[in-house]
Amino acid sequence: MATKIRLQRHGRKNYAFYPIVIADSRAPRDGKFIERIGSYNPNTNPATVTLNFERALYWVNVGAQPTDTVRTILSNEGVLLMKHLQGGVKKGAFDEAEAQRRFEAWKAQKQQTVDKFRASMADKKELDEKARLEAEVAKNKAKAEEVAKKKAEAAAAAAEAEAAANAEEAPAEEAAAE
Repeated sequence: MATKIRLQRHGRKNYAFYPIVIADSRAPRDGKFIERIGSYNPNTNPATVTLNFERALYWVNVGAQPTDTVRTILSNEGVLLMKHLQGGVKKGAFDEAEAQRRFEAWKAQKQQTVDKFRASMADKKELDEKARLEAEVAKNKAKAEEVAKKKAEAAAAAAEAEAAANAEEAPAEEAAAE
């Protein structure tokens, strides 16, 4: 029986997540499967992958063929690297301890890259918030100046009207005084 490691689609429209499953190659995409070994959620940044590493390695070693997307996921998680290192151990190129050391070094470097990416995303988000706040403060200041200008114009118009009313009353008072 030819087995595939593939994704099944779940979730709602425009918000899918994908269980990673082992299935017969003749089974439909969302149909019957042998085993679920993880999940992939592309809706987060960076995408969230949960994977049972040992079971994924087992299935790759027994000949299950991953789809293109799953191959990328397995590569990013280190399953294909571990398979490659185990091949080196079988050929006698190095021992199991050396293979484990190389895998741990790769994993540490990969984690450092992911942490650096998350930090840059957080910094970018913080800078965007700061720029948005500065733009809002500038907009509020311009609006306040505009409102103050309108109030000053209204006060000047009221003072002018009052002065005109006083000017009309003054000759009337002079005429009444005579």
